[in-house]
Amino acid sequence: MPNNKKKNKRLGRFFRRIKISFKKHPYLFMTYFILRLLVIAIMVTQFFNGAYDSVFLCLLTLFLFTLPSFVEKRLKIDVPNTLEIMILLFIFAAEILGEIREYYIIYSYWDTMLHTVNGFLCGAIGIALIDILNRSDRFVFRLSPFFGAMVAFCFSMTIGVLWEFFEFAMDTFFQMDMQKDTIVPIVRSVMLHPEGRNIPVVVEVESLVVNGVDWNLGGYLDIGLIDTMKDLLVNFVGAAVFSVVGFFYIKNRGKGRFIKSLIPKKILEAETAEEEGSSVSTSEEGLK
Repeated sequence: MPNNKKKNKRLGRFFRRIKISFKKHPYLFMTYFILRLLVIAIMVTQFFNGAYDSVFLCLLTLFLFTLPSFVEKRLKIDVPNTLEIMILLFIFAAEILGEIREYYIIYSYWDTMLHTVNGFLCGAIGIALIDILNRSDRFVFRLSPFFGAMVAFCFSMTIGVLWEFFEFAMDTFFQMDMQKDTIVPIVRSVMLHPEGRNIPVVVEVESLVVNGVDWNLGGYLDIGLIDTMKDLLVNFVGAAVFSVVGFFYIKNRGKGRFIKSLIPKKILEAETAEEEGSSVSTSEEGLK
């Protein structure tokens, strides 16, 4: 009997926490709930189909879903709900839709879109790091808004480059194809010049012969270079856009509701801002 009472109390506390979480953050709660339910359903289906690599991706996705909460609890950094929902949707779109549902193959723009969003999100994290350090008493230097935006831009681009390194390593050592091939109809190369001069010769590729088999692809296969450069280019666009946004965020000291919803901050600062907002609303009600 005592054990049953303890279990009932634990269940009661668990459901109370869920109820409180739903009331405080309904949109975030529903996003977590729906995405986790979908991932678990897909994982069970893939398990019975014998696709154990997809089961691993589902487990990895569920683990990645916990990272925003881990950052908030362990590092005491408040991740705004809007940014957290964007991160969850990004993970789901990359791992579940992109890999398991093969959106990378079905939709040619899927990978490009995700790399653009990645540059945007990493720019937000870079701006948050600079802003937190600028407001910390332990940090000796204070970066100006311009240099803060530059550091955030470089941070985002570095993450993009490291990811391309990761894709190259997976393709090289694990025989994967993360750096997708591109069909190129024209070759421009100085090595094809008959006199060996440094002048590119343009050759149209009409067919491709592989091991004696004629493949009519309309060109030859570029093994990842164009995909890598395109990914870095759109990462550049996302990083540049958010660096501009971050410049005004640091310059105006965090003003602007939209920008605030995308920049993580220390939990103490977030609680102070909420208290100030509630005190202002209370004083306004008193004046009325």
